[in-house]
Amino acid sequence: MAETYVHNSSSFKNAQQIYGNVSGTFREVNAAYANVGGTFKLVFSAFQATSFVTLSSGSATFTVPSNANALHIQSAVGGGGGAAGGADYDKAGGESAGAGGGSGAYISDKVFAVTAGDTLTYNIGTGGAAGNQTGNFKQPRIASAGTSTTLTSAAAGAIFTLGAGGGSQGTGGGVQGPLRTNTRGAAGTATVGTSLTSGTFRDSDGVTKNLSTLTGGPTSTFNDSGNGAQGDLSGSGNCGGDNCRISGFDGGDSFNGNVAGGTGGSSSGAGTNGGQGTRGSGGGGGAAQVNAGSTNGGVGGDGEIVYRFIKVL
Repeated sequence: MAETYVHNSSSFKNAQQIYGNVSGTFREVNAAYANVGGTFKLVFSAFQATSFVTLSSGSATFTVPSNANALHIQSAVGGGGGAAGGADYDKAGGESAGAGGGSGAYISDKVFAVTAGDTLTYNIGTGGAAGNQTGNFKQPRIASAGTSTTLTSAAAGAIFTLGAGGGSQGTGGGVQGPLRTNTRGAAGTATVGTSLTSGTFRDSDGVTKNLSTLTGGPTSTFNDSGNGAQGDLSGSGNCGGDNCRISGFDGGDSFNGNVAGGTGGSSSGAGTNGGQGTRGSGGGGGAAQVNAGSTNGGVGGDGEIVYRFIKVL
């Protein structure tokens, strides 16, 4: 983008906006040209929002472009926790379902001040593995937590850390008893730096808008962020009586309930496995006692960052 400077009686300042008088009305200029030796050259260009970029895995860096001064995070979330599978017993007097995995902390439509030329480093969290161990008659079954999603500025330090959801567990059981103890996956915790709450910017359609209009993220709310959610679990997660049937529990929803967690496995007939989480939600727990014993838990959803650069005025 071209840069234009004007003298304000004491020093030269970089012009953020230029207006021209058109038939008595001042209108904002998108681009300005000057005649240099008989050739018109661009001397000013209003910065328009860049296209959105989706980061769905890995770690790397990217650079703040010239003339941008803010980073719009439309969505970001830590990885969701995996879920434990169900467990069936011999003569324990009951059966066990898997609790849901927790979801990752999130951001929806936040804007952070940045400096042109700065290097930003990201790490996208991954979903936790399901807990479907088969040794010792499926005891214990322990799922893994996801990993955090982070963004850091070389110039200013951490921008945000979105903690991952925890994995659920089924521990302490034996084939002939006792029934195991089921534990739901914990919610991820958000640590988010100071964000911009007011100002205007030129959107990619060329229209100047208020920051408060940024509501296209998963929660449809400007300047939103928060912790994840615990996985589901009702009571002890165990049913009474040999060969009783109990379905698995759902994974924690992500983005403040706007992205569903993995569905708990069904205990009906042959049963179904717990569903996988998506976009940072938790995996669904496995069921018991199905025709063949019990079913597996699901993995947690991977994290993400969806961003673009803007110039806030």
